[in-house]
Amino acid sequence: MPTENSFHDSGGSAEITVSRDSREDVQTRQIVITLDGERKAELLFGDAITFSATAGHHRLRADNTWNHKELELDVVSGGNLHFITKNTAGQFSRFLLVAFGAGPIYVSIEPASKVPLP
Repeated sequence: MPTENSFHDSGGSAEITVSRDSREDVQTRQIVITLDGERKAELLFGDAITFSATAGHHRLRADNTWNHKELELDVVSGGNLHFITKNTAGQFSRFLLVAFGAGPIYVSIEPASKVPLP
């Protein structure tokens, strides 16, 4: 796990933020975010959610009802974890979306890259 998404301090909680604002997102179909099976949010394009997580091992899941992705997290208090989720489609899927208004859309969730400060 990248060091920017792992925190090592005992007890307490950390903040987890999941945003859905990637330029690569096809901007259709909601993405349901769960932590250890507990529903936290239903994100549409442009939405974000921040919630607390207790110290320990967790599963963060993004599900667009077509497929899902899970990340294993080791959370320890004192930090802020940031993730980006998005729905993407291949060329054939894009054709189906345009022609029929539906097609397979694939979900992803990944740690947000840190933006260097000026």
